[in-house]
Amino acid sequence: MTGVRTFLLGLVTGVLAVVVGLAAVVLVAADPGRPGAAGVPPQPGATSRPLPSPPTDLRRGETWLQAVVLDSSAVLTSDGGFRDVHATGQDVRMTSSGLRAGTLRLVATLPFDAAARQVGRGVQLYAAGGGKAGVRRTTTLLGRQVQVRATGTVRAVGGQLVIEPETVDLGGPEVLDAALSATVRRLVTIRHTVQGLPAGMRLTHVEVTDGGFRATLDGTGVVLTG
Repeated sequence: MTGVRTFLLGLVTGVLAVVVGLAAVVLVAADPGRPGAAGVPPQPGATSRPLPSPPTDLRRGETWLQAVVLDSSAVLTSDGGFRDVHATGQDVRMTSSGLRAGTLRLVATLPFDAAARQVGRGVQLYAAGGGKAGVRRTTTLLGRQVQVRATGTVRAVGGQLVIEPETVDLGGPEVLDAALSATVRRLVTIRHTVQGLPAGMRLTHVEVTDGGFRATLDGTGVVLTG
């Protein structure tokens, strides 16, 4: 199980435990005949807002949360990790087969080093200023070891993190750079699916920050099993 999935499953399960505990307290307070009910003062405004109606397909034994908000400063996975994670879910259900969210949105920062490890191929990623990302990679060209440096705009395309080079530098004469430009561009063009996420999540927006890629990921019918 990936780190983000474990994070969501653990925190939502904790929320559900709190909900069940609060429900037990409400039942005790509502029944004067139960031990511990005496002396429990009514809570002002506790009944001012009616509870929402549960879904018509909610089965016996299932627990339903209309909306859930979860935050974590860091989530670690085998592929690296995420920072400043903010998750919002709607129609969250705890069933006998696990946890399911009708809709789920994650906003998190994927550090450059974690993203580079996922991409592999000796790629280094960094902030290049102006909202652009830098790509650095050493490769062999014309029998020589050459360090390629490129900068480009980062976008979310088809659920992937895409970096398309706008400038390419081989550290050599401009004539050589121009002659090898097409070949080198392919080497530093990044099309990457962010790893360590629950199935059904896809990248919908991304920005470059000093600490990494600030990514927004959305999913529907996301299943988190124990």
